[in-house]
This record gives sequence, structure tokens and C-alpha cells, in this order.
Amino acid sequence: MVEAVYLVSCVKLKRGVRSAAKDPYISAWFQKARRYVEATGDPWFILSAKYGLLAPDDVIDPYEQTLKRMMADDRRTWAKDVQADLIKLPNTRRIVVLAGAAYRTLLVDCLRRLAPVEVPMECLGLGLQLQWLEGSVPK
Repeated sequence: MVEAVYLVSCVKLKRGVRSAAKDPYISAWFQKARRYVEATGDPWFILSAKYGLLAPDDVIDPYEQTLKRMMADDRRTWAKDVQADLIKLPNTRRIVVLAGAAYRTLLVDCLRRLAPVEVPMECLGLGLQLQWLEGSVPK
């Protein structure tokens, strides 16, 4: 059993080339979130609006899609697909979600059946999230 599994949402700003899922997202937020989760040494996954639940080394094609622009029915379908993929998660003591409400709301109940869920930046705006991520990276 691992200590924690981290779920990080995708972001809009991406490179336009086929790559490992951990590489195309180039926003400051994602880079800090990636550095944070990688420093823990625990497994992490990406919540992709197009591909669902991705392991960092899964290879993906470029895309432009966001849950924020999806219709409610499409978001529910996305969430069902992600929930079916949660069997990929290792047995864990807790799940830490680094994702906005659009990416976590329809998943939290399912995640709670697997392990306690933490959303450490839930009430923080973008600027405070960036500060939290920077200050929380293990040295």
C-alpha cells in the first residue's frame, strides 16, 4: 500500500506534439503541481478532459478540450469513464486531488470509496495555489 495517490488536472496551455502525458502541459500551475507530486515519490495521475485518467508516461496526442466548456451530460460521461479507470490506482492510504471543481466534483464520492480524499487547495484562488505549491514542495 502506498501512502498517497495524487490526481492532477490537465490545463489549457499545452505543447502541440505527441508526448508522454506529463509533458505537454506547460502552464506554471501544472509545472509546480508536477514538481510537487513528483517530489513526494508517490504515484500520480492526470485528469485529462479528453483522455480521462492518465498515468504520467501514457503517450497522448495533442488536444484542445476542457471540462469547463463541456455540457453537463458530457461531464457526467467523462466522470463515469474516469471512475471505471480508477482501478488503475494503487492501493493507498489517501487520495490527494489537485484539481478544480470541474474536474473533481463528479469524482469525489467514488474516490472516497477507495480512500480518504484531500483537496488541499480547494478554497484558494490561482495565485494562492501557485504559492501553496511552491511552498509545499519537499526540499
